[in-house]
Amino acid sequence: MAIRVCKPSLKKLRWATIILGTSNMVVVLLGVLLVILAHSSCDFQYLVPFVAVSVGSGFRLVVMVQCGLAQYATAQAILDSPSSAIVDRRRRYKTWIRWSRFALVITVLQFVGAIYLVFHVAKHKSQFDDGKFKDCFLGMISNRSSWGQKLLVFFMIMVCFVGLVQCFTGPDILKWRSFYATQDNAWKAHYREVFDNGMREALCCLGRGKYLSMSEEDEIYSVARLLGDLVAYRASGTGHLELLAGLALLQRHSHSLKSLDDVIEAPEERIQEAAALHKFAVAAYTGPLLDIGRNPLFFPCAWLYRQGILTPWTRNRRPIIDGDNWWRGHAAAFLKYVNLTPEVLRHGRVNQAKCEAAYFIVVLHHLRSVVIAIRGTETAEDLITDGLCKECALSADDLDGLMNSSDIDPVVKCSVDSSFPHYGHSGIVEAAQDLFMQIDGTAFDHGSSGYLSSLLGARCECDGYNVRIVGHSLGGSIGALLGIKLYSRYPNLHVYAYGPLPCVDSVVANACSDFVTSTVCNNEFSARLSIGSILRLRAAAITALSQDNKTETAMIFQLARRFLYLSNYQRNRTEVKDPASDFYSGAITAEDFNYPINGSQIQNQNDSPVSEGQHQGFSLWNEADNNDSVIEIDDGEFTNSIATTVNTRDDPISQFMETVPRSENGSAGDPPELYLPGLIIHMVPHQRGSHTSLWKCCTVLEKAQSYKAYIANRESFKDIIVSPSMFLDHLPWRCHYAIQKVLEARGAQAI
Repeated sequence: MAIRVCKPSLKKLRWATIILGTSNMVVVLLGVLLVILAHSSCDFQYLVPFVAVSVGSGFRLVVMVQCGLAQYATAQAILDSPSSAIVDRRRRYKTWIRWSRFALVITVLQFVGAIYLVFHVAKHKSQFDDGKFKDCFLGMISNRSSWGQKLLVFFMIMVCFVGLVQCFTGPDILKWRSFYATQDNAWKAHYREVFDNGMREALCCLGRGKYLSMSEEDEIYSVARLLGDLVAYRASGTGHLELLAGLALLQRHSHSLKSLDDVIEAPEERIQEAAALHKFAVAAYTGPLLDIGRNPLFFPCAWLYRQGILTPWTRNRRPIIDGDNWWRGHAAAFLKYVNLTPEVLRHGRVNQAKCEAAYFIVVLHHLRSVVIAIRGTETAEDLITDGLCKECALSADDLDGLMNSSDIDPVVKCSVDSSFPHYGHSGIVEAAQDLFMQIDGTAFDHGSSGYLSSLLGARCECDGYNVRIVGHSLGGSIGALLGIKLYSRYPNLHVYAYGPLPCVDSVVANACSDFVTSTVCNNEFSARLSIGSILRLRAAAITALSQDNKTETAMIFQLARRFLYLSNYQRNRTEVKDPASDFYSGAITAEDFNYPINGSQIQNQNDSPVSEGQHQGFSLWNEADNNDSVIEIDDGEFTNSIATTVNTRDDPISQFMETVPRSENGSAGDPPELYLPGLIIHMVPHQRGSHTSLWKCCTVLEKAQSYKAYIANRESFKDIIVSPSMFLDHLPWRCHYAIQKVLEARGAQAI
């Protein structure tokens, strides 16, 4: 492909560069003139600030030239080879970064020099006025209304102007768009370098210095490549702030509300067990992240308390898990949250590398159960696992629990076997494979003794016990893949995933519905987060932005208004019906599943209860529950405009997506869509109060009266819902609150 060669020209300079370059030149010339006029009659100590700011502006001009040359070389390297020569691009980009940071140092020094100059002149002005230095040129300027006095005042103004404005202009000297124009691949390659360098330096600051050593195709570059592809909207001329405004505009669109008469309520047995096991999923967050969310002001104290640092005499009684600190604080934090004695925690890991999960294994003899709690996203390594979301092929070993279990319906097995290849989230699949080797290895294949088989094997300590795998967010998705591998070995296994990420294709997601339950709270973003959903959301935002005729003049106002809950008048003008129907624009019926529904019990095609015997002892799980007080934010938002029309040929967003160039490393055709695994229970607010006070509208809005739980069609989670609560709903205590409200509402109905 022939690449246009971009030659340097003044048209490529930013306006800010021209203004600041001219201003710095004026400062240098005025400073030199003042020093020349005053050096013969004034002591040098009075001239030091003038010399310093002039030299600083001179250095700044030199650095601006070097930054421009480095930026030009970087842009040319990207244009010459947007998809190759990674090492050369990185070298040139790092050169530009070094000059940009040196320019930032000069800017700070100029700012400090401007402040010092102002105080210096103010300090000595009285001495000049008293005639103590009447022979000094600066004294003559201070005592007479002359051109020199005006010159000094103008010099002071220019110094302050340059020092202040340079703090807000950024490091760019040239316009990137003047090089890349609308070349999609060039913008992708540019932002790959931006994200790659930024993530490596951020990880280094977090103590992961090993990531500074770059390789062409390591995990950091894989995540940066994905992020760079997502920011390719810059090729269409859309800025970052404009995209945010487009996302805010998506909240305008609403759809006609549909009745929930045909929607199936979730089985109460699974909700009860999900409520009882939720505390184990939350307890796996043994680091400070959980306490930052729950105790934003006093989280260090809360974390130290949970870690048991205040009770060091109990250290020897705490269990030892892999990677724990010297006072065994992570084990103490886990046990304190679930309110259990140390002997129940048998095994675990908290230290981790890329695509490794932290986990805890608990044996509960009084419930005849073994619980495996997998931690969600908490560390930088977890973020890398999340970011490796390109699809990967699932092997036969990854689907061993589906293909070799005698409890799976033969029709389901046949559908899985006949539809290979199957796909999964690459980071989650790799983490599940590593966790499988950690807890069970190849025990059944080679006669070795994996840890889980040593507990649950024939005539072992926990022979015949139930196995429950739980996890929140990333931990829930890893648990689902782990359960799919283990189900043939342990038929009493069930996975409860809270707010998981889409991680498998639709065939596998449907096939594991008997033993995997995914719980989604209202609008939480994680259940809808995939490459396909992000691309569709990006297209929807750009389309909404282009269709709004007031965006150019009111973009900032709309952005602030919609993200700070100031657009309540839009919600008040909408007819109030059951809010839950917003999320079920395509209501599901029993025919959407391959089994009939009888009350709250789910049956398979052979009319046998699903996972019969797996729901024993639901009431026993309810002991030692943690009742958290939660302040509910009003969730009355609109779904985005692409939720029900994205598959139509006439939809402008679909047409936009067809014009988006594919990544050079992408799959042939559309990438496989990933879905939530298993049976999906969606909890949505119900019976919302119709009156709110002015104070509540401005601060904390009225609580939802109750929640309802429905069996959801996994297709309804393909697209991200833009709403103020999309991130808050993902918090684990909000999920716990919603489950408790569902159970309370059902108890009230039963009475």
